[in-house]
Amino acid sequence: MENANVLKFERPSFFERLKGMLGVDFYRLFHTPLFYIFIAIAAFIPALVSMGGGQGEGAMYQNAWQIVAANSPLYVISNMGEYANMNMVFIFGGIMVSIFIGHDYQSGYVKQLFTTHAKKQDYMMSKSLLGAFSMTCMCVTYMIGGMISGAATGLSFQINAGSLLCAILGKMIMSLGWASLYTFINIIFRRKFGISIALCFVLGTGIPVIGAAALVGNSAALNIFLYGSSVYACLSANFLSVLVCLACSVVWAVVYNILGTVVLYKRDVY
Repeated sequence: MENANVLKFERPSFFERLKGMLGVDFYRLFHTPLFYIFIAIAAFIPALVSMGGGQGEGAMYQNAWQIVAANSPLYVISNMGEYANMNMVFIFGGIMVSIFIGHDYQSGYVKQLFTTHAKKQDYMMSKSLLGAFSMTCMCVTYMIGGMISGAATGLSFQINAGSLLCAILGKMIMSLGWASLYTFINIIFRRKFGISIALCFVLGTGIPVIGAAALVGNSAALNIFLYGSSVYACLSANFLSVLVCLACSVVWAVVYNILGTVVLYKRDVY
């Protein structure tokens, strides 16, 4: 009896599937003008913020790094200058995620994708990582723009270097959590593009946690659940603050990716 050669078709592993989808998503991202437009906007925002902050003792900012992060953790904002920092990247990051996913559905890409690719969780994870990467890039250009704006307006650059590094790292790390939340929102409202953008904008501004804190008072637990501990990424941050941001970002990513995957499996994706 002759031995027959049997062709074995091995299913791609999780990492192989995710790598393939990320490759496609990043190719599309780097060939999309929108990405570079938002990167440029992030770099230009500090100039607008610093010019609107005034000069002298009554100015909104006395230190150039206040354009990047608040002096201390914020819950209820006493003036808009306290929030007008790198947190604004999360607003534009949410809008970008909305546009990117909205285009997936409007162009028919999702229909084609799920016809040949059954793993809905891969789509969620790929979009979350893509959004996190985009927001991290915006954080970098925002910081560069902030340094240029601070120098142009003659602000002081004196700061605790360790706290500044922790603040910047904390905000970058939280990009993954925010991107996962925005991806989940857009999966729910995939047919209502305007609603998804509006929700991402409102959440990015921090209005929900500010409103809740105004009603029930400042609370660390409130911040962690509603704002992902982003307010801990401030100019008085330390290594523990970075760990809290990391833990919250990972939890947000896991929770929202699971919920988004469930929605994709339970509802019509087209």
